[in-house]
Amino acid sequence: MPNHRLLNSRQRELAKKLAKKSDKERRREKLTKQMKREDDPDWAVLNEAIAIAKQEGEDLVKTACVKKKEAFEEAKDCPICTLRLPSLSTGRRCMTCCGKEVCCGCACAPVYDDQGNLLDIEKQNECPFCRAEAPKSKEEAMKRMKNRVEAGDANAIYSLGCYHHDGSHGCVQDCIKALELYHRAAELGYSDAYTNIGYAYDRGKGVEVDKKKAMHYYELSAMGGDEVARNNLGTMEKNAGNMDRALQHYMMAVRDGYHMTLKRIKDMYTNGHATKDDTTKALQLYQAYLDEIKSDQRDKAAAFSDVYRYY
Repeated sequence: MPNHRLLNSRQRELAKKLAKKSDKERRREKLTKQMKREDDPDWAVLNEAIAIAKQEGEDLVKTACVKKKEAFEEAKDCPICTLRLPSLSTGRRCMTCCGKEVCCGCACAPVYDDQGNLLDIEKQNECPFCRAEAPKSKEEAMKRMKNRVEAGDANAIYSLGCYHHDGSHGCVQDCIKALELYHRAAELGYSDAYTNIGYAYDRGKGVEVDKKKAMHYYELSAMGGDEVARNNLGTMEKNAGNMDRALQHYMMAVRDGYHMTLKRIKDMYTNGHATKDDTTKALQLYQAYLDEIKSDQRDKAAAFSDVYRYY
């Protein structure tokens, strides 16, 4: 880089622009290399790549979005049985020890030794993924989750936001704090958090009601695959009188396993805004979803208690 003291003002400005441009090029090259790695993606890197690409109109944004979509799809499978995780919250469990989200079937599956003998109760309560000992109290479980939050675990950050929103698990009810945690989790790649942010703007939870912002955040979450956000978009479109768009959103929500949307499609059929073929297709989509998530082990867990119901 030339000595600025030897140049006139115009030359100095040009030299600064050239240096700035080269810095951007080096940063883009670094981002591209990081996104090509085969290990877990760095969400901060991906978000930065998207921001740069949107400003400069480069193909980098496509690479980053594809990476995010692949990560979201992978996160929808149970890491143990590899079957698709149920969309119903009672059908899956997030382990506070390792941060893995496993299905109710794997969380409740009996543990045997090499000879096929059922192990003792302490072994049965271990984490099914990392085999860490189960927390012995609610305080210990909360401490583990806070450790996951400090480690930057998006799921744990989102859960802590839910606790502050509800005032549960010993957390003080604070909708503003909850929103901060939702934003942090979303930036780390947990797209479901955008649904809660959208809901806050939709209903005025800690912020003023703003339907445009609500729709914006619902759209971000829906693009990440959240069926609740997709359902909420359908409801907003229906309330605005856009029945065709509402039906499209509802169909995608049903396809992703949101059973409550089936009733909304039936109501649209009753009111003349959907056809019989639409309701039939919705039922077929939901059945296809059930075929993906069903397993004998999950059925056994659901039969044992409603807290493990997964559809």
